[in-house]
Amino acid sequence: MFGTCLENVRTRSPLVHNITNYVTVNDVANILLASGASPIMSDDIGEVEEITTICSGLNINIGTLNARTIPGMFAAGRKAAELGHPVLLDPVGAGASSLRTNTARELAAQIPFTVIRGNISEIKALSAGAGTTKGVDADVADAVTEENLDAGVAFAKAAAAQFDAIVAITGAIDLVADENTCYVIRNGRPEMGRITGTGCQLSGLLTAYLAANPGNELEAAAAAVSSMGLAGELAFARMAEGDGNSTYRNRIIDAIDHMDAETLNKGAKYEVR
Repeated sequence: MFGTCLENVRTRSPLVHNITNYVTVNDVANILLASGASPIMSDDIGEVEEITTICSGLNINIGTLNARTIPGMFAAGRKAAELGHPVLLDPVGAGASSLRTNTARELAAQIPFTVIRGNISEIKALSAGAGTTKGVDADVADAVTEENLDAGVAFAKAAAAQFDAIVAITGAIDLVADENTCYVIRNGRPEMGRITGTGCQLSGLLTAYLAANPGNELEAAAAAVSSMGLAGELAFARMAEGDGNSTYRNRIIDAIDHMDAETLNKGAKYEVR
């Protein structure tokens, strides 16, 4: 059950190294703290190998990609892989520019990622050069729906086989897959898409779940995705008149902070294909 994965994060309190974007770095740190993990943010080439050595997992997010941080991503990724740490890639905006797409592809080619997490447009751009992005959002033509779910599951498994990694495709319906098995997760609220950073937060949270659950990476990844979606549901239910995006963001972090194994096990909506 997913609740065990959550409890392991709280009891083991993994230290997660984040090379993430400056739009959402504070929210990523706070959601990691709320989950029971500990964050460290470091992207300078002069220290990333040292920093990742003392951590339990590495989260690489290319959301505000720039020439200064790219070498640090490769160096930290190689060091984390050498140490046997789980490494996550969030290819934010892949497909929107050549720099993003090419950097994400090179990272995927050179570093053995444990999980690659993005919306379906980003994963398509990473895997085959297909698909387009609307900034960092998925193109509506790519959306996973009930009508095309079978094709989405097949794509997720194929992408996982291609990258030899778990692939987490997030959207209205979330898919978390290795080459043989796919969790289809229906937690979440559409309003989460109106807050900057819920995807970045999830990537940090995912890395914590991976680090705290060695040997059980697929279930841990699915548990993290479900917990984030459930937090969105719980937070929305607590919204009051006059509350807006800022309050909703904080309530999501609060929902992660208060979530326990029983809440996650009862609230997770998923099937395995």
